[in-house]
Amino acid sequence: MKVQLVTLIAACLLPTALSEGSSAVWCYNLPSCNSTTWPIDIPEHCSGTKQSPVNIVTANIQGDASLVAFNFAGFDDSSAVLQIQNADGKSVKVSLDDSKVNVSGGGLPGVYVSEQFHIHWGNGSSSAGSEHTVDGKQYAMELHIVNIKSIYPNVTAALADPTGLAVLGFFIEATSDSGKPQSWKNLTSYLSSIPNNGNTLDIMNTITLNSLLQGVDKTKYYRYNGSLTTPSCNEGVVWTVFKDTIKVSQDLINLFSTTLYINTKSGPLITNNFRPVQKLNNRVIKSQVSSASTLYPALSISTALLIYTLSWL
Repeated sequence: MKVQLVTLIAACLLPTALSEGSSAVWCYNLPSCNSTTWPIDIPEHCSGTKQSPVNIVTANIQGDASLVAFNFAGFDDSSAVLQIQNADGKSVKVSLDDSKVNVSGGGLPGVYVSEQFHIHWGNGSSSAGSEHTVDGKQYAMELHIVNIKSIYPNVTAALADPTGLAVLGFFIEATSDSGKPQSWKNLTSYLSSIPNNGNTLDIMNTITLNSLLQGVDKTKYYRYNGSLTTPSCNEGVVWTVFKDTIKVSQDLINLFSTTLYINTKSGPLITNNFRPVQKLNNRVIKSQVSSASTLYPALSISTALLIYTLSWL
């Protein structure tokens, strides 16, 4: 009887709804079920060599002239932001109208329609919660906009292509302000309506993607090829991680880890729903080139500057 009770409790703590393509239960915060067990429990992809997230070492970034500006369609359209959901007791997911929102340019191989965005966080604004890091720095939260190459009907089909998904990652940095910015105050006001696993709320015509991304220069970013950061960890993602952070006040960030539950209000809260950084292995992270490296890519910066100076004499 005691064994059955333990099994029942564990089952209540383990969200069973799965990410696209996964066929096994996975979770974040149990000793026997967390991100360190994914490569063992779900080895097909989670034990791969091109996993995400990664630590971005700025000293090792390689310039790439193809990483030009993006084209963002529908990012100012409030009718394209449809519904907010407590997604499987693991995160907050906001569904998008993919007939109105898409991304192209930015060195991407085609047009990608935007399906949803979701957020990863720690345990309050003073706790680290982003998935990617920059020179070892981890931010309070990270927002991911998930986009599917337009030639595919769904995520499952897209993941068979190593560039089938394009995910846009945005760091969220805590500030000492209160209730700012207004767009994030609006977004977090909906959290109390979706406390339990599976709760949803229609939010059409109340918010836009660009309002949530205010302050971010979307022409400056890092690029690498990686994977989903949740099981099934498929290595079919072109990652774009933007350099500028979204500034959100501490009180609003705190609402994510104090309002949303893995199952119901009688159980644990959703906290620390991020995967630690994975090995980069032989991958290279790229970014925009500087003017000096564009003119003289094979030369050192000092040599390039000298030649540039002499050209004006």
